[in-house]
Amino acid sequence: MKIFITGGAGFIGSHLCDVLVSSGHEVTILDNLSTGSLKNIEHLKQSITVNNGDIRNQELVEEITKNSDLVLHMAATLGVDNILENPIDSISTNFYGSEVVLNAAVKYDRRIIIASTSEIYGKNNNQPLSESSDRVIGNPQKLRWSYSDAKALEEACAHFHFLNSGLKVTTVRFFNTVGPRQTGRYGMVIPRFVKSALTNKPINVFGDGKQSRVFCHVVDAVRAVISIAFEDKTIGEVFNIGGEGEISIMELANRIIKLTNSKSSIRHTSYDEAYGAGFEDMQRRVPDLTKIKSMLNWTPTINLNEIILDVANSMAKEI
Repeated sequence: MKIFITGGAGFIGSHLCDVLVSSGHEVTILDNLSTGSLKNIEHLKQSITVNNGDIRNQELVEEITKNSDLVLHMAATLGVDNILENPIDSISTNFYGSEVVLNAAVKYDRRIIIASTSEIYGKNNNQPLSESSDRVIGNPQKLRWSYSDAKALEEACAHFHFLNSGLKVTTVRFFNTVGPRQTGRYGMVIPRFVKSALTNKPINVFGDGKQSRVFCHVVDAVRAVISIAFEDKTIGEVFNIGGEGEISIMELANRIIKLTNSKSSIRHTSYDEAYGAGFEDMQRRVPDLTKIKSMLNWTPTINLNEIILDVANSMAKEI
């Protein structure tokens, strides 16, 4: 099968490339390398076709889509730091860029998976969050919510095309996907904590550290995406993809210190100091995985300790 991956040099996209190439598929990627890296796909350079470009380039996106059987739309501007620093370009990429990709899939009647995010749910306190949970979004002056808004519009457009054009689309909402090749550069918590731990530097915990999350290894997440993409009964559906085992950020920091035998201390930093104006956090974010488990018999298999050690082993080779 000919598969087109937007954001294919990124964290999740590059892991998708690995699995699909090893399964014998013909993979073409498009990535502007704003958050992705050619290093992530260096080992695949003889096996995939790489296009260095932007998903807002309609002509290029249409040309690749026309020559593909399946589109995995993973490209997005992501990371809290990135959203706060570049909100306008982030909105343009995440909404207009996705509109271009969706329109191309409609034009050529291609099966498409779009990557959304747990940010969709905002600060909804009714946990765990199911695919039908309401969005609870903060003040528009809190710029972090612009990412959630852009992805919500993308989902709405995808659903409109499904209802009115018969677009064969499925939406996946990732909850804190973690693993090798992920960088802490844009605020991702586990790689940021692990890097500090490995270098015995203080680990910065924002706020009181009581906020909690659930983490999913990228290998499990990729397995879910591929299962969804090759199953017709998922067309028109939305699926949470996440891990199991809720943990507070403070507990996470202590566990990382223990597992890496680090001498790091823990330092608390206020949100204002870390991000300045425009940031608002949510206390919990826990996925309800009932739907994906029942429809696809998928469940995460890699626990949090294994995730931390995998990230640490990978990162230790580069420090």
